[in-house]
Amino acid sequence: MAALLRIDTVSKSFGGFFAVRDVDLTVEIGDIHCLIGPNGAGKSTLFKLVVGTYAPTRGAIHFRDHDVTWDPPFARVQRGMSIKMQTPSVFKALPVRQNLHIALQHHVAAADLPREEERLLDLLGLVASATRLAGELSHGQQQWLEIGMAVALRPSLLLLDEPTAGLSPEETWRTGELVKRLSAGGMTVLAVEHDMAFVRQIATAVTVLHLGAIFARGSVADIVADPRVAEIYLGTPNAA
Repeated sequence: MAALLRIDTVSKSFGGFFAVRDVDLTVEIGDIHCLIGPNGAGKSTLFKLVVGTYAPTRGAIHFRDHDVTWDPPFARVQRGMSIKMQTPSVFKALPVRQNLHIALQHHVAAADLPREEERLLDLLGLVASATRLAGELSHGQQQWLEIGMAVALRPSLLLLDEPTAGLSPEETWRTGELVKRLSAGGMTVLAVEHDMAFVRQIATAVTVLHLGAIFARGSVADIVADPRVAEIYLGTPNAA
């Protein structure tokens, strides 16, 4: 497998405190790579380094064989990243279909827009809600709509920041199935997540952060079986 995203010895300090320290991470083409860890592990900081919200104190980030270390977020999006942040930021005063139309309009020929809107509505399970205002949707439906808007950019790498935050177990499972369908269609995914049931459902590779550094990495089975990971989560065996 070829590397789509490569993080080389990246660190980020704030006033002398290192929130991320010497992290090496590779996301291979076709992966659903989950980044996990307890609160304060550095997950959100590393995510913001990848998307360009923060610049690293040292180290480098390569995406599709380009050094994007100092590129702003919009330049990374133009290279093929698409980002879904934790809190939904849909256009709540506009219908669901129009939200998708706005996301699609610069990436799809005008004649193909209706067909692509229908495809995404079906993928997201929102066909029956196409004419509803986005603000009327449930929290889970808004999360799915925003994932759809991110997918509309036709990215090679979809970045998800805690996509199951605030979701019910059923909504979490449906989100996992959506991510798996996107992966089956050829999309590479990097997700920051804390819900281990969701991670078990989707991940092909897992990296564990703790105190800003890489603590463990491997398959889901490797991570779940690692007693050290259980200990940093809850201090008890099998907590992961």
